[in-house]
Amino acid sequence: MTTTGRFTTRRQMLAGTGALGVGIAFSGALSELFAGTAAARTLGHDGYGPLVSDPKGLLDLPEGFSYRVLSREGDPLRSGEGEVPSNHDGMSAFAGRGGRVHLVRNHENRADGKVPVPVIEGLTYDPAGKGGCTALTLDSRNRVLSERVAIAGTAVNCAGGPTPWGTWLTCEETEDKAGTAGYAKDHGFIFEVDPVDPRRTGAVPLTAMGRFQHEAIAVDPRLGVVYETEDAFQKPFGLFYRFLPNRPLGGRGSLRAGGRLQAMRVPGVPDLSSIQDIGAEFDRVEWVDVPDPQAAQTPIRLQDFGPKGITHAQKLEGCYWGGRSVYFVSSFARSAEGSAADHFGQVWRYDPDRRRLTLVIVFGPDTDIQKPGESPDNICLAPSGGLMVCEDGEGVQHVYGVTRRGEVYAMARNRQNIGTPEEPEWGEFAGVTFSPDGDTMYVNCYRPGTTFAVTGPWRR
Repeated sequence: MTTTGRFTTRRQMLAGTGALGVGIAFSGALSELFAGTAAARTLGHDGYGPLVSDPKGLLDLPEGFSYRVLSREGDPLRSGEGEVPSNHDGMSAFAGRGGRVHLVRNHENRADGKVPVPVIEGLTYDPAGKGGCTALTLDSRNRVLSERVAIAGTAVNCAGGPTPWGTWLTCEETEDKAGTAGYAKDHGFIFEVDPVDPRRTGAVPLTAMGRFQHEAIAVDPRLGVVYETEDAFQKPFGLFYRFLPNRPLGGRGSLRAGGRLQAMRVPGVPDLSSIQDIGAEFDRVEWVDVPDPQAAQTPIRLQDFGPKGITHAQKLEGCYWGGRSVYFVSSFARSAEGSAADHFGQVWRYDPDRRRLTLVIVFGPDTDIQKPGESPDNICLAPSGGLMVCEDGEGVQHVYGVTRRGEVYAMARNRQNIGTPEEPEWGEFAGVTFSPDGDTMYVNCYRPGTTFAVTGPWRR
């Protein structure tokens, strides 16, 4: 392990933006996250000003920005297949013809999901599963042209990620097997979804990619290696994986050809939360074959990886590719729950060319409110420079922007109360993503399931 001392703690509390009182604090250098990306070619900014109260009580945004509600849970699907399902989660936007945009949206429905994804012949894996994806097609003005089921009969579809060939990999965050929770088939897989014509991909589990509590994926566009996070918040915690496809970068359907699943081992580091020094680098990262990717008898994180063991981390969630590296997020770690140390969020960078792992950002726990629930979840690179971070915690929920210089500002605030006037509760944000031209931010409110298109002076 080597460490560097070039990072300094940065704490930004912007009065009037919604960040004041929330207390986001982090250590690191945001420029580390943008090397080799489109965001690295633009200047960061200090935010867009105070949030303006929405008279409709849905979404507060800075002055000059506006939103369009694209879809709400319980409304009729444009296809006539049923109702818009509940629990809007991970999402990605794909370029279509004539300026159109194709959105693929996850629905993290469990067995007790309020509004299930409708069962559609040819698109359903397990009729007992209530999760899945829906696909929306938008015109150049973000008007909804179509909305339909993209895959059904899956379970707890949390996040995922886009492929270089323009499909979406949706991830089941569960390990339930057939006979559990009423399911007829085993769950805990990744499925490929074509955003233009879902029947091209159907409902085929990519079993070689492992059966575990999947969260997100990122694909190396040079080599076709797929990196996967495991969201396990109870000990033993999750692992960080890579999948070596038999047909790398083979296009739609190629991942069905199988491959090797491996888990990351950082020698001498059984738990990533124990690392607190920003800039800590590990140059001898190892990848160990998973003994049983199907977890027929034992969950992968409990399997025998040999006398050296394997490296775990609590709440591994967001994952994306930037430049020549993959970045992944640990949303929080709590020593009271078995982690080696406490934090409110880490961002790690793995450089496969150097086999080097680097801790680039740590959120908290030095915050004003001292709540471990305030933690980063879904993240994406913003075309104007910086990050957009979905908050998943207690109290009022925000989408935060983080500039390349490290300033934190509130970009959006959810106003939809799913609790009571006496005990208000706000649903988390999820699935933040941008249109291919960078002019629209799409984001979901998890509950009540709502998909927004946000436009405004992004390039200011």
